[in-house]
Amino acid sequence: MLLFLQKKKFLLSRRALIASAALAVAMPASAAGAYVDAIRAAMAALPAGPVLLHSFVVGPGQDDFDRTQANAAYVYDNALAGLALLAAGDRQGAARIGQALEIAQLHDRFYRDGRLRNAYQAGAMSSPAKLPGWWDAGAKQWREDPYQAGSQTGPVAWAMLLWAALGQNGAANRAGDWLNGQLRAPNGYFGGFYGFEPQPLKLTWQSTEQNTDLFAAFGGLGRAADAGHAKSFVSGMFDPDFGTYIAGLAPDGSKNRLLAADAGTWPYLAGIGSAASAQAAVAKLRRGAGIGFSQASGGVWLEGTAFAALALEKTGDRLAGVFAATVAANVAPCGLVYASADQLLSTGLTVGPSLQPGVAPEKFNYYRRPALAPTAWAALAALVANPLRR
Repeated sequence: MLLFLQKKKFLLSRRALIASAALAVAMPASAAGAYVDAIRAAMAALPAGPVLLHSFVVGPGQDDFDRTQANAAYVYDNALAGLALLAAGDRQGAARIGQALEIAQLHDRFYRDGRLRNAYQAGAMSSPAKLPGWWDAGAKQWREDPYQAGSQTGPVAWAMLLWAALGQNGAANRAGDWLNGQLRAPNGYFGGFYGFEPQPLKLTWQSTEQNTDLFAAFGGLGRAADAGHAKSFVSGMFDPDFGTYIAGLAPDGSKNRLLAADAGTWPYLAGIGSAASAQAAVAKLRRGAGIGFSQASGGVWLEGTAFAALALEKTGDRLAGVFAATVAANVAPCGLVYASADQLLSTGLTVGPSLQPGVAPEKFNYYRRPALAPTAWAALAALVANPLRR
């Protein structure tokens, strides 16, 4: 009798899980509405006109993460939010972000070459564009973060995707020309620049994820040769032993065989990889009802879980509903999705190289803070809108 009751309980639980997954897939519009509304609410709290949204809602503490992220608006996060607004039919909201990014491109405090920084101050866009930072009371001086002040190829590519979708082709092509002039490698594109003007450090590693972004961005602009140059690199990063794509190349040209969620799934979304390659990446990075950032992650990265849900939905995999439910269960009171299901999530990467002798590079971790990027991916997944293919 006990065995029968246990079996019945298992079957009921299994049916409830299947029903939950089906519900998550069957009602994408209502789920998308909540995520899009959260992005709109964040925008409504800012002044009228061109704006960039805060990437994180920081905590009340004074730890390094909250201090450095308090007024940061990352280009990738904002471009992604703009694409989510566009997918939801809010062209006016998306244009406010696109216009802010073009102002930042044209009115940098130092550069005049078409690049973007990785981040700017959140809020109304100014001229010149202000960078994030914080007041160091002990040293009595303004501090800035070398990653935020730098320029990586991936964020620039995402801005190009948004600009192209909004018809701001001048801004997008200026950025593309800068990439070709400064970061074009013999095969694909280099990582970018790290640190401060006038001579930031050139990053000579190459990223599968970032070259995937560039394939999509150049393709959206009709720059077939440049798109093909990026695609060639991505195709070469397929690892038959893993059945998916590795992270890229280290600065010395050796293969970085780390498995990362974006490198594994975005080639499929961009039309380079197969459905099987995306499913292989998800299977290897799965952490229960979600995925980690990379093999080094012990918990669930909600941004990756959201874009994995989109990829799985495209393949017809029912696991998409399970992942969508995980994201929906991790929404903060403000309506934004948390960055991580755990208080801290390791990525296995560093923020950048150390610029000080004898000082170890800063580890790149995610924290459980309400965040713009996972919210935007959650909206796109619920709308089944793929930002990497027009």
